Amino acid sequence: MNETNALSLIQETHPASHQSSSENEVSALIAEAPLQTIDATASTGEPDGYEAYERGTALKNVGLFRQAAEHFEKAAQDPAYALKGFAQMGLCLKKGGKQEEAVAAFRRALQIPATSSKEQVQILYLLGRTLESLGRIPEALEAYRWLRREAPQYRDVAMRIESLSTRRLHHDNRQGQGDSPKAQKASQMWQGLLRTGK
Repeated sequence: MNETNALSLIQETHPASHQSSSENEVSALIAEAPLQTIDATASTGEPDGYEAYERGTALKNVGLFRQAAEHFEKAAQDPAYALKGFAQMGLCLKKGGKQEEAVAAFRRALQIPATSSKEQVQILYLLGRTLESLGRIPEALEAYRWLRREAPQYRDVAMRIESLSTRRLHHDNRQGQGDSPKAQKASQMWQGLLRTGK
């Protein structure tokens, strides 16, 4: 499952004021010489959300995830790019091995008031996957359950909830058995039987 595809809507929904044929030209330039495009579009002032987002996208496309995350964070300061900026920042941080920071970025994206249900679902999925990879099962389950309320049939969410719930229940039972005096006594009894062969 390619997690980058989970943000297809977020990546494709530019505000109407920024949609133009120049986007196609920029994409073509990025494909030919991504680093020259970044240098050529650099300016001395603070970039607006669109410029920062485009630079972040170019850097992400060439695998410079740390630098891309910085540009996406700048883009997120523009209300028109807040959602996409934080979501893409989270993806870049995750790809750069900074899972905890990615979780924070995805949570910030979910706090944007103008988030559509489809975008929310995509970000929740990425958040759940990231939490799951960190072993934070209760939080991952919470994200997946929230997602399931919004879109019950989304991807493999039902299977993930079932798998994580089973794993959590098994883990909780093992921990509970280790603390129980009855479980300790039963374990000692089995060990005694194994030693004596009876």
